[in-house]
Amino acid sequence: MRTKSNSVLAAFFLLTAVSCTKIDSGSVGIMFKKWSSEKSEYGGVVGTCKGFVWYNPFVENVFEYPVFVQRKSFDDIQVNARDASTFSISPTIAYRLDPEKATYVFTKYRKSLSEIEEGYIRTCIYEAYRTCGNSYTSDYLMSNREEFEKAVRIRLDESMTREGFIVEEFTAQITPPKSLRAAIDAKNEAIQNALKAENKVREAEANAKIEIARATGEASALKIKGDGESYYNRVVASSLTQLLVQQDAIEKWDGKLPLYSGNATPFINLTK
Repeated sequence: MRTKSNSVLAAFFLLTAVSCTKIDSGSVGIMFKKWSSEKSEYGGVVGTCKGFVWYNPFVENVFEYPVFVQRKSFDDIQVNARDASTFSISPTIAYRLDPEKATYVFTKYRKSLSEIEEGYIRTCIYEAYRTCGNSYTSDYLMSNREEFEKAVRIRLDESMTREGFIVEEFTAQITPPKSLRAAIDAKNEAIQNALKAENKVREAEANAKIEIARATGEASALKIKGDGESYYNRVVASSLTQLLVQQDAIEKWDGKLPLYSGNATPFINLTK
């Protein structure tokens, strides 16, 4: 009798284990029937659920979708520009499932988010880059990457939102073909060399202006000095009258006349 009771109890717990599940608060559960002939139950979906969920494991099941942000980095994809140049794109996306469209996503795909990422989401990203890339030439794309990436993001948002996914962040590393990369490097090097040459010219012009300013300053100083000396000499010369010269000579004369003066007139005219 006890053995029979134990068997019933074990069967009860087993049935409970397979007919009850718990949906995390960061997820949304979708209860669906494994088969249904009711047109109102499209895809067999009964509705969404959270917390502890009881269901009939023989005819029903519960599928769980996380609704918090998912982040996925994809392998490189190849995209052609309008002039047929091939770019390598390494995209990374952060997205989340819109809880209001969880039943739509389940009904349409009946796959986990990781499976949808490798299928639909990857296709959305490729399609956004392919369509936008065909509108740009290689040179314009590289020179206006912000415009290009904005166009890609707009197109990606439209397609993802339509299918029930909200894009939170989207980044990508864009690698141009080697030939274009070499041309860009050569162009950048030429620009750098031109800037260096221009800077050298400006430096030489600045140094020349400094030397001219220094020479002009020195010449002006010499002229000012010469003008001052010339003015001094003119003033002194004009003040040295004949009388002052004789007076100065008398003051310095010792009173003796030359012993031999010949017919020369003494430098001091004693008669005066």
